[in-house]
Amino acid sequence: MQKLTAVAHRGAPYRVRENTIDSLRTALDLGADAVEVDVRLTRDGVPVLLHDHTLKRLWEHDRPLLSLSADEVRGLTDGRVPTLAEALRATEGDRLMLDLPGTREVRVARRIVDVVREEGAQDRVYYCADTGAMLAVREADPSAEIALTWTSLAPPRPALLNAVKPRWLNYRFSLMDRNLAERIHTDGYLISVWTPDTRRSMRRLAEMGVDSITTNRVDLLCALRTADTAG
Repeated sequence: MQKLTAVAHRGAPYRVRENTIDSLRTALDLGADAVEVDVRLTRDGVPVLLHDHTLKRLWEHDRPLLSLSADEVRGLTDGRVPTLAEALRATEGDRLMLDLPGTREVRVARRIVDVVREEGAQDRVYYCADTGAMLAVREADPSAEIALTWTSLAPPRPALLNAVKPRWLNYRFSLMDRNLAERIHTDGYLISVWTPDTRRSMRRLAEMGVDSITTNRVDLLCALRTADTAG
């Protein structure tokens, strides 16, 4: 597994609350090569780390993020929902994979891309999400590194690939098999999968030749990778 990229899904969520600075740092301390985080905008256009469109599941406030300013989010969560800028500063030198749930508008993608640029993090950030979001990112930043999330066994259309220009194709892990992996590599793309959390699934995917695994158990993945390298 020595060539396999270990990506921590929202940090280390089995140990620390997801998408927080402590969770990101814990994942990196456990050996992650990159951390995947979710980015959404507040009412006043500040990119913050949050997967859901409300604060209910993690922070027990049934308030839509888009109805709150960044200062209000900070107050409701004791400052534990970081801005994207704060997350980039806290992980300086490490890779972040930015998932953009719900993003469709170029202006939203551009605001996120602008923050990455302002923090000088273009070379260590890449983006993942579905077609609409990645088309918006590509328009906002022609040089962005993109992992196009794909949830079908039918291959993406050539016209779409030409428009998005992804480096990676990002699949739900249960869809991946050897034939699909070979086809993707033959077409010249890297393979990212999400989110296997068992040793058996991780090992099976590594044997297929996937290039990156995003998991909630990055400690387990790193341990398997180390054991295989030593062996």
